[in-house]
Amino acid sequence: MNLVSKNKLYILAGLLIITLFFALRLPNLTLQPIFADEAIYIRWAQVMRAEPTLRFLPLTDGKTPLFMWTLMPVLKLVEDPLLAGRLLSVGTGFITLIGVFFLARRIFGTKVAFWSALIYAVTPYTVFFDRMALVDSMLAAFTIWSIYFGVWLLKSQHLDLAMILGFLMGGALLTKTPAMVNLLALPVTVIAFQFKGRKKLSLIKLLGCWVVALGIALVVYNLLRLGPGFSAVSGRNGDYVFTLAELAGRPLDPFLPHWGDIKDFFPKLLTWPILIFGVIGVTRVIWTRNRSGLVILIWALIPLLLFMAFLKTFTARYLLISIPPLLIMCGYGVVILSELVSKGLKVSRVSNGLFHLVPLVLFLLLVLPALYFDCLLLTDPAKANLPKNERRGYLEDWTAGYGFKELAQFFKEQAKVGPVVVGTEGSFGTLPDGLQIYLDKDQVTILGGGSTVFPQLKESAKTQRTFYVANKNRLRVNPPDEKLIMEIPKAIPLGNFPQDAIVVYEVGK
Repeated sequence: MNLVSKNKLYILAGLLIITLFFALRLPNLTLQPIFADEAIYIRWAQVMRAEPTLRFLPLTDGKTPLFMWTLMPVLKLVEDPLLAGRLLSVGTGFITLIGVFFLARRIFGTKVAFWSALIYAVTPYTVFFDRMALVDSMLAAFTIWSIYFGVWLLKSQHLDLAMILGFLMGGALLTKTPAMVNLLALPVTVIAFQFKGRKKLSLIKLLGCWVVALGIALVVYNLLRLGPGFSAVSGRNGDYVFTLAELAGRPLDPFLPHWGDIKDFFPKLLTWPILIFGVIGVTRVIWTRNRSGLVILIWALIPLLLFMAFLKTFTARYLLISIPPLLIMCGYGVVILSELVSKGLKVSRVSNGLFHLVPLVLFLLLVLPALYFDCLLLTDPAKANLPKNERRGYLEDWTAGYGFKELAQFFKEQAKVGPVVVGTEGSFGTLPDGLQIYLDKDQVTILGGGSTVFPQLKESAKTQRTFYVANKNRLRVNPPDEKLIMEIPKAIPLGNFPQDAIVVYEVGK
């Protein structure tokens, strides 16, 4: 009780940050339309749960399966599959929040830890992706804790720490293959190793710990060889990554366009105040040659720069791995600015009451713009100032699935009076997977097909009720002989694009 009494302000601050974290992630969790990759991951998890021999199913598409493995028991507890997937990401986001706090506390102290945790809780970048059933939130969680144990190893070269680090990096690799950047970043931590006054044996022990950690990570990753299709993981790299040969003669070709994307992503998803405080923190770390701070910075920059240099497709979620360590820089920047302003007020002999206003003003500067953005995400995502490409992908284009839960309920009702067949415009992704996840155990047959009513549906319509679901803008031609029974509009495009919709036709006999 004495300990609680002495630290009651810290405990209260921690509880408020945790409350804020969940208050910005749990409400209206299924309001945003299902995204293509969400539909695929959830459908895989359903199939893997139902059929034990398919536990490595994601390998067939070059994906690693840890997110789906973790989702399987959640699907048993939560009836709505989309809600289950997104709750899993909220959970991994919370693990990242705790990691941000402890890493910032180890490097910069308690004040920075609380500011960093607060910033993580409210930043639209993290709020947006912690509310989606995507693997990137889980990858960020593994990465922030890998940095934490990588830094801890510098002071305590213990085998148990090396083993934990190895399993964390291995878990990251089982989540998403770009986690290989963590293995590349680990040796960078040597810049924070205190050579002065340390025996050579300490450095040898550190190198040994790294070998153990890297060895465990690679062993964990190679467990994927137990499943068929492991070769597809490396085989799909060519779809996402430029090779050095492809970049010969044009090394800045992907980098400069991706820099343009960064200039769209960061001011909007981080907000300008958080971005400015981050610049202050980074500048201070570099200026003072804070070697532990440089470890965090470099660990964040390595994936960021590599992705900018080599990725063919570039979206904000790919960079989520770099965001938590960068937000620690923001927390550090807040504390530095607060101390500088307070010192300036003290020199000017201004009233002591103003000293207490400094943190409050900084708090409002940080939180209010972010909270405004967050509230739009929770109530009307289409009004949020999302980056151009993110808005297209998550709200406007064929990758966004609207009304699937309601459509599934409609088809279930139709199936009560006889067999129902539903054809879809796609065969993988938003359609049919986004619909299939709600019809997993129902007597509704779903057939993936093309961008028009295909012959198999025409044949089916002769004996049973048959429907066709499509993205309106991807229809080759509007089906002339079919009855349009439903049209669910998507977000109104901000650019020069026609508004899309989910359309449902009943196929005539």
